[in-house]
Amino acid sequence: MAGFVLALLKIYYWLVIIRVLLSWIPLPESQAFQTIYKYIYDVTEPYLSLFRRVMPGIGSGGMNVDLSPILAILVLIVLESFVTRVL
Repeated sequence: MAGFVLALLKIYYWLVIIRVLLSWIPLPESQAFQTIYKYIYDVTEPYLSLFRRVMPGIGSGGMNVDLSPILAILVLIVLESFVTRVL
């Protein structure tokens, strides 16, 4: 059971990382890339939106930096540590 939960946490951790990286680069107009990005966005957005309420972006105008993924990743790391110790 612990291995399954840890694997899910690790997969979600990497999905958040991939989403951050993809937000920094322009995506090709390919339908495949757009479908993959939409899937990653749809999976991670509910989780990240929780942290945006607590930690709004820094900056103004077009240069707003979203710091919520940092807090979201830290919470996933803490959860992973908690699951490892408890289970």
